[in-house]
Amino acid sequence: MTNADVATEVREHRSRVLEGMAHAVSRKGYAETTIADIVGEAGVSRRTFYEYFTSKAECLTALYEAASHNALKVLRGAIDPAHEWQAQVDQALTAYLGCMASNPVLMRTLYIEILHLGPPGLAARRRVNREIADFILHVVNGGKPGRGGSRVTATMAMAIVGGINELVLEYIEQDKVDRLQELVAPAGELVRAVTGSQ
Repeated sequence: MTNADVATEVREHRSRVLEGMAHAVSRKGYAETTIADIVGEAGVSRRTFYEYFTSKAECLTALYEAASHNALKVLRGAIDPAHEWQAQVDQALTAYLGCMASNPVLMRTLYIEILHLGPPGLAARRRVNREIADFILHVVNGGKPGRGGSRVTATMAMAIVGGINELVLEYIEQDKVDRLQELVAPAGELVRAVTGSQ
């Protein structure tokens, strides 16, 4: 077996464990989920689980970060620098919310269950929110630092992320994840209001 084959197998096993975590937590909730549930859903052994994670909390954090980075990749892919930043924001929001709506079970798991981890969960959420806020800074400010005559500051970008997260959470709580695209317009209005470009 080549090094590339081993690396592929490692990625696949880790991915299966993360998928198992997502299914188990969506079925039973984080508090009731056991390692046995996770490996049962993943179709792997307990030994395989512990090759990648020391605890179910670490596994949930990894799942949260992997899904969030996938959504951020979708956001970045939706950007077309040839357009004005306002149009880019709408394109990015459409892609981002569409990505989340495509997996409602995972979104509920991540938005709600990550909070059961206490400070480590909040820290993971903060890291992801900072990455998204940095993305907003880059798009709105045209890649320039957030000072001088720029349109948005780091604090304002974080406020935008928080506002959009609350809109999404409300839809999750109301079982309307399949309608997340309805949030594109209000989320876009929020960005424009905060940046003073309405």
